[in-house]
Amino acid sequence: MAADRHAQQAREAAHRVARHSYGKLIAYLSARTRDIARAEDALSEAFAAALDGWGAKGIPANPEGWLLTVARRRLIDTARQREARAGAADHLKLLADELRDAGDGSDIPDERLRLMFACAHPAIDRQIRSPLILQTVLGFDAALIAGCYLVSPTTMGQRLVRAKAKLKQAGIAFRLPDRAEMPQRLDAVLEAIYAAFTEGWSDPAGMQGRRRELAEEALWLGRLIAMLLPDEPEALGLLALMLHLEARRDARRDNQGSYVSLAEQDASKWDTGLIGEAEDILLGASHMGRIGRYQLEAAVQSAHAIRRFGRAPDWAVLEALYDALLTITSSPVVAINRAMVIAEARSPEEGLAALGEVDHDQRLSQYQPYWAARAELLARCGRTLAADQAYERAIRLEPDPSVRRFLQDRRAR
Repeated sequence: MAADRHAQQAREAAHRVARHSYGKLIAYLSARTRDIARAEDALSEAFAAALDGWGAKGIPANPEGWLLTVARRRLIDTARQREARAGAADHLKLLADELRDAGDGSDIPDERLRLMFACAHPAIDRQIRSPLILQTVLGFDAALIAGCYLVSPTTMGQRLVRAKAKLKQAGIAFRLPDRAEMPQRLDAVLEAIYAAFTEGWSDPAGMQGRRRELAEEALWLGRLIAMLLPDEPEALGLLALMLHLEARRDARRDNQGSYVSLAEQDASKWDTGLIGEAEDILLGASHMGRIGRYQLEAAVQSAHAIRRFGRAPDWAVLEALYDALLTITSSPVVAINRAMVIAEARSPEEGLAALGEVDHDQRLSQYQPYWAARAELLARCGRTLAADQAYERAIRLEPDPSVRRFLQDRRAR
């Protein structure tokens, strides 16, 4: 019984460190080896050693430092086994010196931003930059990333492997880019931060600790980039967007834990402090004269936030914002939201016609919000049989039990 209890405590401790420090440890190791894949393998082995050793010998006083020490040894051992060419001894000495910088691991420098910008280097294919950041810095697995980008897990896994190899082969430096280099890398970094936030925010009841922490990490990274780049309006726009969304977290479930849609939320539960901060940041960004995706998305949330004053959103303004967003992004997700706004601004029939513009997009065949939107618009147009079938599809695709119940209630109505 005692052995089982110790093993359970070891697992819990390892999971805590993984949640809080995975990206930090990978960033530190990768920056010194220039090899993300080997850093991931070494850290994985260190976690496996922790599960075996901590249960028998007890949890170390500094679990993060313990893992770093074991991972460093694994990296040096692996390099020693693989380096048989002339000059290998010098290479190994250099690697050992690099990995020794953090001493006993009690004060590991946080180099996640450097790793993020390395993953966003122009030598890396544009489509894989943000997914690469999500995996290396935030610990997402390939299947979860694939769901975010509407591709198969196998395809995403292959792309990530190739990207890591490219990072190593190109000898890309793990550093913050110069001012002139920043614009071509910033988009991928912001996209990854927003994807992480969205994944964490999708657990509104806070039932999964790791997902809640993802949103907190994303907000921290967003604040950090806005502080480092106060003249980049899109960095400010992303922070404003995340603050607007975070402000509504507690209103997304009722007292029984049931999902509540935005239109039905109690605006008195919104965090007015966060909303005020978001509005100030967005206003500052708008004065810089360079409008982009995140500022427009933050403006959409700002238009909905007017409900806290007892006023309905201006649907015509929202339609104009989504028109601009669709021009910039060509995103089918934006097209879905635009169709729902058109239904409010004009008529359900026109909203359904707008949604029909993305019906052919195969990426949406397994995308629940598309089927839920289609079901809602069909129902409002009086096409109940087609609406029932679309609701059935949406319910089948939705993993959250609370959202499934919400959709089932809509279907019953």
